[in-house]
Amino acid sequence: MKNNTCCFSGHRPQKIIWKDKEQSQEYCEIITRTQKEIVNAIDNGYIFFITGMAIGYDMSCAEIVLSLKKQYPDIKLICALPCKEQDKYWREADKLKYKKILSQADKIIYTSTVYTKECMRKRNEYMLSQSSLLIAFFNGNSGGTKTTVEAARKMQIETRIIF
Repeated sequence: MKNNTCCFSGHRPQKIIWKDKEQSQEYCEIITRTQKEIVNAIDNGYIFFITGMAIGYDMSCAEIVLSLKKQYPDIKLICALPCKEQDKYWREADKLKYKKILSQADKIIYTSTVYTKECMRKRNEYMLSQSSLLIAFFNGNSGGTKTTVEAARKMQIETRIIF
């Protein structure tokens, strides 16, 4: 399964420098480039796509995979969640989007049952351990995406940076 599994990592909206965040032209271009990378992965035999379902890029990638299922019915969306209460403090609109995506996912995995300081890192490690390709929206800033990109490179996981 690892040889045909791709995972995603990317910045949350608060780390994006553009004024209108997810509605900006820049972010739309990031999503267009990401979709091209996902289609390229599918064309190269990737079937399983794992997202950590954080607000921002993770959920955008999930939406792309779900939209591509019409054209590629064999692909699978796997949601690797850091804990069961990941969305506890989110805005209502983000919770609704989250629940809609989860209802369409092919598989949901919880890497921890409750929130801990380490649960996000554990989720990211799980996604990398299952994957041979990482598609990341990464602008070079420190944080979870940087740590994930660095770990993927150390593990010799093919990494495609979108920025």
